[in-house]
Parts: sequence; C-alpha cells; structure tokens
Amino acid sequence: MVALLPRLRRFAAGLTRNLEQCDDLCQMTIERALKSRHLWAEGTRLDSWMYRIMRNLWIDEIRATNRRNQTFKEEEAGLSVGAAGDQEARTELGFVDRALSSLPDEQREAVLLVMVEGYGYQEAADIIGCPMGTLSSRFVRGRDALHKLLEGTS
Repeated sequence: MVALLPRLRRFAAGLTRNLEQCDDLCQMTIERALKSRHLWAEGTRLDSWMYRIMRNLWIDEIRATNRRNQTFKEEEAGLSVGAAGDQEARTELGFVDRALSSLPDEQREAVLLVMVEGYGYQEAADIIGCPMGTLSSRFVRGRDALHKLLEGTS
C-alpha cells in the first residue's frame, strides 16, 4: 500500500485539481482501505481496488459539496505534480496541467488512468466502473481535446 502512495496522490491531484483536497482524498482513501481491508480479495489487484475506493470517495465528496452549494476554486498556477526540472519543464507541465483541468471529469479521469497511470482500457474501465467501450470513447475524446488544447501552447 505504501508503494502505491505516489500513484494514488497523482491520481487524486488530477481528480481534485487542488493540492489540499488531493492530500485529504489520499488520506481518506488510505483510511477507508485500512478499515475495509477484509473486503479486498486476495489475488486481485490492490492498486485497482484502491483507485476505485478513491474514485468513489471523490464522487461522494462532489455530491456533498454540490448539496452544500459550494463551488470549487481552481488554482491559477495549476499543480506541478512531480516537477523537478528547469523552468521550461515546469512551464510545459503547467500547460498540460491546465489543459487536463479543463477537460470534463469523465474524460480527465480516463486520460489520467490510461495515459498517466498506464492502465489498459479494461483495467481503467473496471476502476471507473463502466463498460470498456464507454471508457474508450471518453479517453479518445479527452486525448483529442487535450491534444488540441496543447497545440495552441507550443
């Protein structure tokens, strides 16, 4: 579980688009996983199980926030998750981060799981809980939109 933390945090950062919410979501995910560890089926993928927990917690949080009629405020500078390089690399990562943030939630989720986390379509569909065809179309639309958004920044 400890080895998954960087990947979980990266996924949480992509979902929340807010560093504080990202850390809270990671903590809630770890807590839920530890409480529910008896539900994890031995021999199945722990990472997929943890991603599913995180996604479900995030959906619950969005619903609760909407009920309270609060709005999310995006950070203007974007997140620099994993940035460790020169100014050009950080600037480029900022472009990608802002472009990702502008995608609809379903497309962003698909792009994060497939392109960033490296899951296959079926694995990502299982994590999200949708048919593979749905995941595939969300991913393709998100990837194409991301490509168009990034063409204008280079």
